[in-house]
Amino acid sequence: MHGIQIAQYVKGPKELQVTVLADPKPSKDQYLIEVHAAATNFFDILQIQGKYQNQPPFPWVSGAEFSGIVLAAPSNSTSPKFTVGSRVFGASQGAYATKLCATEEQLLPVPQDWSFTDAAGLFVTAPTSYGALVLRAGVKAGDWVLVHAAAGGVGLAAVQVAKAFGATVIATAGTARKLEVARAFGADHVIDYRDASWPDQVRKLTPKGRGVDIVYDPVGLVDKSTKCVAWNGRILVVGFAAGSIEKVAMNKVLLKNISLVGIHWGAYSKFERGTIPVVWEGIGKLIAEGKFKSTVFSDKEFVGLEAVPDALIALGGRESWGKVVVKVPQLGGSKL
Repeated sequence: MHGIQIAQYVKGPKELQVTVLADPKPSKDQYLIEVHAAATNFFDILQIQGKYQNQPPFPWVSGAEFSGIVLAAPSNSTSPKFTVGSRVFGASQGAYATKLCATEEQLLPVPQDWSFTDAAGLFVTAPTSYGALVLRAGVKAGDWVLVHAAAGGVGLAAVQVAKAFGATVIATAGTARKLEVARAFGADHVIDYRDASWPDQVRKLTPKGRGVDIVYDPVGLVDKSTKCVAWNGRILVVGFAAGSIEKVAMNKVLLKNISLVGIHWGAYSKFERGTIPVVWEGIGKLIAEGKFKSTVFSDKEFVGLEAVPDALIALGGRESWGKVVVKVPQLGGSKL
């Protein structure tokens, strides 16, 4: 197979190279997958630099999110959930390759009428945003929801989930194109957060200037968001894309009865496994109803594993939005 193997840490994506590697050998409980698309994530960049919390022993193949076709089912299963030829998406180490191995819990069926490219970027962002807004913040019809970095992967997912539950969405982003994208995915109002007055702008949009009920924050804007959140408001701590772990003036939290609510979707498999299928059932329902669509970045196309470095650079840049996905053509085409 072909893949991007890491034998030593690199300074950045430009140093990544595609090489010929031995096909992966699935363990008894793993499926063998033919990769047709791979999605990029910020943690991929951290991992190749040796800066991520999960660093496999050398050598390892980079990438995590993918979609593709089942080539072989687990040898220890007499009734596998996915049969040979099934279209699946999921997350497992080694997505930047033409083949990889994954366990059943790491896979889901590609939604009807979705392409491999569409599905490749679904596994991480959709449940993070659904879990945050629905499970942790209890979003409901009539709520006002502020989504920061609304044109990002989790941001666009959050905009769609909030709208599907009947909320009014205020979206923030840092470029005119990203504001346009956020509105195209359903945001009712858009604000450029490069303007320091954005908290005031948010508050003025809400009924009687009361502020928003929920803040979805994957950036690190909790402290400033306390200025425009309503009494009994919930601020979801989703991530720190700004690059630093912020400090919050807790007196503001007290004075407005604010709830600071964390969401660590990756840890549900350890602490709350039973919730995972419930979340995916909810997402599937939204997809079936046409209320949740693919968030794949479409301004530029990335084709072939050789395009992974450019895709990761685009992900880290200011101009990409949504999920940056690389199409992975199979040599000679799929045999299935």
